[in-house]
Amino acid sequence: MLRKVTGKQPNSRMCLVCGLKNPFGLHAAFYELDNKEILSVFTPREQHQSYPGRLHGGIISTILDEAIGRAIMMHSDDEVWGVTVDLQVRFKKPVPLDGELRVVGRITKDSSRFFEGSGELLLADGTVAAEGHGRYLKVSLDKIADFDVDAQEWGVVNSKDDPDEIEL
Repeated sequence: MLRKVTGKQPNSRMCLVCGLKNPFGLHAAFYELDNKEILSVFTPREQHQSYPGRLHGGIISTILDEAIGRAIMMHSDDEVWGVTVDLQVRFKKPVPLDGELRVVGRITKDSSRFFEGSGELLLADGTVAAEGHGRYLKVSLDKIADFDVDAQEWGVVNSKDDPDEIEL
């Protein structure tokens, strides 16, 4: 199904997932979709492997956690962040390192203090390679860390490769 991209979420400087200047990071981009899901696009590198040519399960869990956790940013007028309380991942297929991968995340339950979500890591052909489900505590960023937006270079970084639509 073709989905319209309605926005792009910020990247930072050194985050393992979205940090654009982290030499070992995934450099993942996050796009908001018209169905209120979040889509992450990234290309894993050799530094992210477990067995030769395969993406490490911890990295798979990390990108699923980030995508599900970021989905709340589309559902709240306040600046709400999610702190992971519980994350469950089911690995279904080996994930190769040789191309672009996509992760989709969504909110499945939302209350005043917690939210839950699910997500999938998709191979290039659309096959689901891993599924995740998480529960998160809603917290304002000032209660999580001393976060300096400028020092962390937190902001939307547009690219000529940003899609207007994506096939899911």
